[in-house]
Amino acid sequence: MVLDDEVGIIETLTVVLGRHGYSVEGVTEPLVAIEKIRDGQYDLLILDYMMQPINGDKVVERIREFNSELYILLLTGHKDIAPPLETIKALDIQGYCEKGDKFDQLILLVESAIKSIKQMRTIKQFQDGLNRILEAVPKIYQLQPIGTILEGILIEVMNFVHSENAFILVDNSAEPESSEKSIFRGIGQYNTDIETFMSMLDPVLMERIGVARMARTSEKMDAGIILPLVNEYRQTLGVIYVESSDYMGQIKLLEIYANQAASALNNAFLHSLVNMKNEELNRTYTELKKTYIDTIQALRLTVDAKDEYTCGHSDRVAFFSRKFGEGVGLPQKDIELLIAAGIFHDIGKIGTADDILKKNNKLTREEYEEIKQHPLRGAHILSALSMFNDVVPIVKYHHEWVNGAGYPESLRADQIPYLSRVLAVSDAFDAMTSNRRYRSKLDTQHAREQLISGAGTQFDAEVVRDFLQIVVDHIDEILKEMGPVQILSDVPK
Repeated sequence: MVLDDEVGIIETLTVVLGRHGYSVEGVTEPLVAIEKIRDGQYDLLILDYMMQPINGDKVVERIREFNSELYILLLTGHKDIAPPLETIKALDIQGYCEKGDKFDQLILLVESAIKSIKQMRTIKQFQDGLNRILEAVPKIYQLQPIGTILEGILIEVMNFVHSENAFILVDNSAEPESSEKSIFRGIGQYNTDIETFMSMLDPVLMERIGVARMARTSEKMDAGIILPLVNEYRQTLGVIYVESSDYMGQIKLLEIYANQAASALNNAFLHSLVNMKNEELNRTYTELKKTYIDTIQALRLTVDAKDEYTCGHSDRVAFFSRKFGEGVGLPQKDIELLIAAGIFHDIGKIGTADDILKKNNKLTREEYEEIKQHPLRGAHILSALSMFNDVVPIVKYHHEWVNGAGYPESLRADQIPYLSRVLAVSDAFDAMTSNRRYRSKLDTQHAREQLISGAGTQFDAEVVRDFLQIVVDHIDEILKEMGPVQILSDVPK
């Protein structure tokens, strides 16, 4: 607002300030201006000192009775009769400027004022947010059913960004044996049954949830933000997704609140304070697990369907890995992990363009770099729920070489998980003995020679030796024995 009893001054300032992108309302009556400010929302008041029926200092005095935050700049064309410095300070007038033909000084003062206003609003928002956190935290620490706690967390976090849609995925760690049980609660469009909820998790969102969980950092998206729930022991208990396009100014507050929520949940689970009936928790978890596995399986089949030459590849890799595990006497749990990793090892290719996957000739450097992202993408997708925690590193590192020339992290030898080294050999053997767009399949003897040639560089030499004896030497019988892989029964329990 510009307040001056000279219409010409108001018109001039309106034009000058308008050119700099400011919205200006001019008022010539001091008493009218006071009431407008009382009833309206203004960022900045620029007013003349000498006016009728009251001077500028009296106007400010009345405004300060009900508004202590309005930023005020005082103008005067009579330097000698301007209010004393003590009055300016007492009335909290933030700036003073003499009238003149040039407006450079005024524009600089206005720009400085707007910056100060934005900073003060940010500070106030942060203070208000911290106060909300202080008020909300005791509620989520109260003894309540888990569903009530999760819903309370969502309601509070949505208030920070005025969101209408959000969900929370969290692991139940009340007992050691239940550390892989995940449950969810949604609000708005996510307040739905588990099957519908899972259908809303597209591959990109699933991947970003996994990134947030693994990296323990917020994932910023165009449509919202994913907040990892990290407790004081640096354990990721789950994630919160808040749908919003206007959250950047609240990220720090959201992260502070998410940490508090994680501590509250950890406390509730740790001390068995959850009142939810065990059978209900198990039912919810079982439904979530089944639906998520169905979702991953659908994505896996979508990857297979992208290229007729790789159809069935994952099933065969899983079966070869299983036979290997049984042959060397691995524990049943490790065999189950190998089966699951084999089934899902290429799930990350869901994000790879078809023209790259189906290319007949040599890939460009850029295309190869894109292909190299699929183990990491797959690990992120599987990381969205904790039930795949032990499968994630197997998938993530199945393209590492024992000499350090692989990807995504150039691990060497024993740095690579043993089950990843097994999966790498199974994957390579099936790839070599299957037709591909860019080459015909190799016979078993040539595939054997390729594995032996790569032992000690690409592959673990001991794994190659055992794989040849257990799988390759009996490949005809194994292929006859191989039937449909039972996804739901073979993934880790």
